[in-house]
Amino acid sequence: SARIPPYLTVLHVLQVLLIFAKEDNQSDGFWWACDRAGYRCNIARTPESALECFLDKHQEIIVIDHRNSRYFDAEHICRSADQEETSILPLLNAGFDRQFMENSSITACYNELVQIEHGEVRSQFKLRACNAVFTALDHCQEAIEITSEDHVIQYVNPAFERMMGYQKGELIGKELTELPKSDKNCADLLDTINTFIKKGKEWQGVYYARRKSGDSIQQHVKITPVTGQGGLQTRRYSSMARVHSMTIEAPITKVINIINAAQENSPITVAEALDRVLEILRTTELYSPQLGTKDEDPHTSDLVGGLMTDGLRRLSGNEYVFSKNMNLNHSHLSVPNTINDVPPCIAQLLENEESWDFNIFELEAVTNKRPLVYLGLKIFARFGVSEFLNCSEATLRAWLQVIEANYHSSNSYHNSTHAADVLHATAFFLGKERVKGSLDHLDEVAALIAATIHDVDHPGRTNSFLCNAGSELAVLYNDTAVLESHHTALAFQLTTKDSKCNIFKNIDRNHYRTLRQAIIDMVLATEMTKHFEHVNKFVNSINKPMASEETTNITNFPDNQTLIKRMMIKCADVANPCRPLELCIEWAGRISEEYFAQTDEEKRQGLPVVMPVFDRNTCSIPKSQISFIDYFITDMFDAWDAFAHLPVLMQHLANNYKHWKTLDELKCKSLRLPSENN
Repeated sequence: SARIPPYLTVLHVLQVLLIFAKEDNQSDGFWWACDRAGYRCNIARTPESALECFLDKHQEIIVIDHRNSRYFDAEHICRSADQEETSILPLLNAGFDRQFMENSSITACYNELVQIEHGEVRSQFKLRACNAVFTALDHCQEAIEITSEDHVIQYVNPAFERMMGYQKGELIGKELTELPKSDKNCADLLDTINTFIKKGKEWQGVYYARRKSGDSIQQHVKITPVTGQGGLQTRRYSSMARVHSMTIEAPITKVINIINAAQENSPITVAEALDRVLEILRTTELYSPQLGTKDEDPHTSDLVGGLMTDGLRRLSGNEYVFSKNMNLNHSHLSVPNTINDVPPCIAQLLENEESWDFNIFELEAVTNKRPLVYLGLKIFARFGVSEFLNCSEATLRAWLQVIEANYHSSNSYHNSTHAADVLHATAFFLGKERVKGSLDHLDEVAALIAATIHDVDHPGRTNSFLCNAGSELAVLYNDTAVLESHHTALAFQLTTKDSKCNIFKNIDRNHYRTLRQAIIDMVLATEMTKHFEHVNKFVNSINKPMASEETTNITNFPDNQTLIKRMMIKCADVANPCRPLELCIEWAGRISEEYFAQTDEEKRQGLPVVMPVFDRNTCSIPKSQISFIDYFITDMFDAWDAFAHLPVLMQHLANNYKHWKTLDELKCKSLRLPSENN
């Protein structure tokens, strides 16, 4: 019988050798990581002691300090070990020459060691185990034959050769049906055996076979199926080996594990279909629809390309830089010590601010394009923001003035009127019963602040434009959520720079951290590249469970509250198609003008034209609105309506869609029919 080596035992403790010339944080990190992982660890300080330790014990993992060749040469240590009976170079050739960048964190060291164990080391164990198993089979006195699923012989042991009179080379690679059988019912018997094997069951019985000499032999046979060890199964597992070796498992990894397990006993057609599922799951853009390139409506393609990508290509020599407020200077603002009474004409308009049909453009006109301060004061007072933050009304007003001053009034769309409009929509949603019952006071305050700051210092250009132009912000934020990252960062810089407008100065650190994270999360959710991810998560985690009678109180879970807040600000941000028709038309004209201006500038600077359909000479505004509603708005507001119950909004959406459709059918490219224009 073969000696079973120690690496076959389940509880085999790994040996680790650390070769460090001196003790420091890095060597301590690996030492404590070994202790946490339950490994036996030895430390060598010199090449001589390293070699002695290597020869004395079998180490599965060796970590050599390669940061300073003044003490010893790591390659020389390997060569020295190679001259002895046991060689380390095959280990290096087998992929053990991983490089670990200096990081003394015990967690980082632990994760590195565990990944090596479950990746390379355990694989080596299995290979050695296979050799040991086949050695045992070779010495076994019982005849053993191993075949593939297709009954092709892969291995026979010497006892089988002696019994059947064949040499190994005459059998391996042959199908069982090719070999002579004396039993006339052999085919039926094979079918019976196949039925057992496909079900994963063991078969035992009498089997007749003809030896090479021609005489028959009766065998009592035990046939055991072995699944997941070859063919398609091995291929499926190896492709995910690195993911499976992670010490912290992600949800998508768990999904992939379940699919892998389901493949083991699935029919081949199902297994192949699951393979295609796994291929899709490996993509990073799980929620972004893949548009066709030929027949797709150009208005939809341009909107998706312009709103859901971070730039097409990098160009040199074209810089787009923010010139307004980049020094965070707001000393020019007149910050009052006391709150003045709101002028009567403004106060009268604000009486209707709780209605969805509130006309933000009238407020814009009467406040001389400063609607955010006045609407903000009214809404923040209604929701008790000053009380929650423990700040004075003067501080809150000063903050609103600073934020509004950093919106660009020159933008036709992304100005403080848009911010005020989003704040109004957010406050309206917070008043809905189910929303109110799902969120606490901190969530409400975070949502109102996020709505107020969500587009501060917007340049009137898309993320794609900034990335293509090589803008300072695109460089700063690595072409990722460029504007949304800037809006949040600048808002917090403006707020904390001056005590006069620091609305957070009186809340404790823990409340501030929680509030800050909630605000950041909501503003980043307005970035369109993850639009479908946010909507799908909301539908699957909120809408579907709530439709089930078995599920209750799902909105009390923190993760679900986050999804609700994201969905709320997303809907508030793009609620224009759900406003009354006249307001909807005004917003459509403003966003179109901003896109026209971007296209003009792209052409002047020689930049890629991100949205070619938004050419002011040829664009059909009705077509662009129809595409926007079809692609982004309908599904999102259907889901939000199912949660928050918003019949007025859905009716406006239907009316507005009908308006754009009518214009398009009449080949009208403007906001209204010519006869409707004044």
